[in-house]
Amino acid sequence: MSGSTTQGSSGKLTLGQYLASIRTDRKLTLRQVEEATNKEVSNAYLSQIENDKIQQPSPNVLHALADIYVIDYGQLMEMAGYITQAKARSQGQRHGRVATFANHTLTPAEESELMDYLKFIRSRKKTSDKS
Repeated sequence: MSGSTTQGSSGKLTLGQYLASIRTDRKLTLRQVEEATNKEVSNAYLSQIENDKIQQPSPNVLHALADIYVIDYGQLMEMAGYITQAKARSQGQRHGRVATFANHTLTPAEESELMDYLKFIRSRKKTSDKS
């Protein structure tokens, strides 16, 4: 997939990209997920979700994946467009928002690097706001 971006047009991960990153983090194959969900989610269907061919899988599928990956079902429902963001977040407040990498197994060094990068991005934003 040369030329593809790692994020959706809004700059946020798509549901498929997010699920693929979680599956990879859990070191699971598509077939292992299929078996873990008792074939409720076929490997072919999950592949289509991860490649954004299916952007709104059924709530049952999302629930099965949330259970297997041990992630927040509500967040998946929100990413799939079934529920809308909380009112506070739609007004620009981000309190309580789960960090993008919160469901990934990060080493302390990786966590530190991410925090350093966030500081860097924020410092760039402040300097560009002044110009």
